[in-house]
Amino acid sequence: MKMIKTLAATIGLAAFTMAAMPAMAETTIKFGHFQPGRMDQPKHAAAMAFKAYVEGATAGELKVEIYPAGQLGNESTVMEGLQLGTIEMAVVHDGGIAGTYAPVEVFSLPYAFPNQQVAWKVFDGPFRDKFAEQMLNETQIRLIGFADNGLRHFTNNKRPIKAPADLQGLRMRVQPSQVYVRLMESLGASATAISWGELPTALAQGTVDGQENGVTNILAASLYENQNHVTLDGHVYSVHAYMVSDAFWQQLTPEQQQVVKTGTEIAIGIHRGMTAAQDMNAGSILAEKGMTVTTLTPAEVAAFRELAQPAVRSYLEEQVGAELVNDLLTAIEEAGK
Repeated sequence: MKMIKTLAATIGLAAFTMAAMPAMAETTIKFGHFQPGRMDQPKHAAAMAFKAYVEGATAGELKVEIYPAGQLGNESTVMEGLQLGTIEMAVVHDGGIAGTYAPVEVFSLPYAFPNQQVAWKVFDGPFRDKFAEQMLNETQIRLIGFADNGLRHFTNNKRPIKAPADLQGLRMRVQPSQVYVRLMESLGASATAISWGELPTALAQGTVDGQENGVTNILAASLYENQNHVTLDGHVYSVHAYMVSDAFWQQLTPEQQQVVKTGTEIAIGIHRGMTAAQDMNAGSILAEKGMTVTTLTPAEVAAFRELAQPAVRSYLEEQVGAELVNDLLTAIEEAGK
């Protein structure tokens, strides 16, 4: 609540500042994301802070229009819009980026990041810079930075999951990605690819028994209404990428580019903070929603890792190259020192 009040004050101050300035030519930034347009949602709170900062810092030269909840289209449409320059800026999760830039799947290597601090060091360090440069060269989409999509956990409506054997026979929804199919199958579950928009209906109708997602997404889509059990295993540290169309970026002055970059850094800080708070309080948050929460010991997590990581790593090395996988693991090791 304090953060929301602070953001509201910031937005109000920016509006007052712009009202006192002479009118100038406007350049519009269409900013799309996929969470509900509510201030309790990390993407939206971060987007509103970005809007307040950018419009205030440029005295209205840059105008930001926020389009939440997929109003600009699905992930493929948004990624194409970024490439073409018809969409100026967007925040998209790693799974939604993979169809345009497959190497992003490397971040889905299961049980790779030991904690958020290590993950943030990797996302802000040389590995991110090299990754962003290669992505720009191949897609004409400029990656500014990564925020959290949250630690991903297993949920289902059948039974508690404490060991890989408990996944045997369960029909588990995964996003349309072979990485997640391999992850589920390596643990003995049956994987069914279902798009995000169709997931709540699939759970309600019993098309699948369970799914895997972070706390933010479980809350955003009210998945707890049709899921009785959650296992806090944190198998994938999922990311949201803040991206700008390079065609649009090149139209900005150096001063405007710096404002957009600084505004994005502010947004990422808010986004990470809100998501991390949800992750750290996942047990109590989901218990309050009526879910039975299972927390694993390090030894129990290791049993999942021993099965899942080699299977997914082998697939990733085939798809995106052993060098990229090794570079990520090296960056994680260095960040943990």
